[in-house]
Amino acid sequence: MKLPIYLDCHATTPCDPAVVEAMLPYFTTFFGNPSSRHHLPGHQAEEAVEIARAQVAALIGAMPKEIIFTSGATESNNLAIRGLIETANKKPCHVITAATEHHAVLEPMRHLERLGHRVTVLPVDKHGLVDLNRLREAFRPETVLVSIMMANNEIGTIAPVAEIANVVHEHGALFHSDLAQAAGKISIDIKKLGVDLASFAAHKMYGPKGIGALYVRSGLPTIRLVAQMSGGGQERRWRSGTHNVPGIVGFGKAAELSQKVMKEEAKCLEGLRNLLFDSIKNALPRVVLNGHPTHRLMGNLNISIPFVDSETILATFRKEMAISSGAACTSTTNEPSHVLRAIGLPTDLIRCSLRLGIGRFNTEEEILYVAQRLIEEAQRLRNPTSAKNKQVSIHEINYPEVLDDYRISQSRE
Repeated sequence: MKLPIYLDCHATTPCDPAVVEAMLPYFTTFFGNPSSRHHLPGHQAEEAVEIARAQVAALIGAMPKEIIFTSGATESNNLAIRGLIETANKKPCHVITAATEHHAVLEPMRHLERLGHRVTVLPVDKHGLVDLNRLREAFRPETVLVSIMMANNEIGTIAPVAEIANVVHEHGALFHSDLAQAAGKISIDIKKLGVDLASFAAHKMYGPKGIGALYVRSGLPTIRLVAQMSGGGQERRWRSGTHNVPGIVGFGKAAELSQKVMKEEAKCLEGLRNLLFDSIKNALPRVVLNGHPTHRLMGNLNISIPFVDSETILATFRKEMAISSGAACTSTTNEPSHVLRAIGLPTDLIRCSLRLGIGRFNTEEEILYVAQRLIEEAQRLRNPTSAKNKQVSIHEINYPEVLDDYRISQSRE
């Protein structure tokens, strides 16, 4: 067993060795530009891109022509949200999203507001789910788009995307979903789900960073987008720029591998996650599980350990294990997690929250080691004599009261 143990697979995943092997020839031997179709190197690169496009499409049950390669899920989200609304020719539109969305969705929404469009941000319940009746009530005659993610990057909650899509289409709007955490981990049939636009990225499924895709449903009515990058007109003129051929090839291979091992991997991850959670909760009383208890990503565990400051845990285990206290994109700020706030978690429990993302290459030995070390450190921090140590950050609050008030409020929902 090597340290540090990596348990932050919601932030990113390590490249699968098979993915790296597939990419390597496209840095040297097959280095052509796919847009240079008039010679062999260009044709070879173009062929590799189209093979990968088919592999990525197959992962979600789409057609290859419905896949647009981008630099990642963030760019895909921006192209879907801003690109769609900009087709309105400055006519004010209305869009709907949820309070627990990734900032790659929330920030484009704020951009639309600055342009004069209207945005409704729906609240969520204690598990991070949107109430479908509230969604229905939010629609207006000018509503053109709803964006709600499939699987949450912090608490792992899986949304009923097909049901949401039905409501959206009943009101004549389009539905976009951020699939960054779901693709490659959950079986997805994009047609059955009824999603019109979907974003995802390779590095969340053991592929390389810097490459992602936007699914754009084909058929009638035709979806029109305004390109966010102008240039040579690649990717159906929706995403100009020379193709990242090695990245695209790696994305395709990662999608192919994920599709093959998904069912078996899900069972393994669920077993490791349950082992980790059971070990911690049996040793540490009153641990709170954040997110849905069953409808969640198999490798996700988000918990709050009362009396144990998460930043102290992260600092203590910096060289020993890689875990998180919130979304990777906001880890440089001291702001409490907007996702945990949205599900009603008290600030003092947010400060005690840890996100552990278990992945393909983790072992039972690693999980047991992490559980034991977390338990040991939590017990040390909970010791009254340790509280006098200035290096230990323990908030002076009445945790039993906070927990009781939280559980009472949650039970009333």
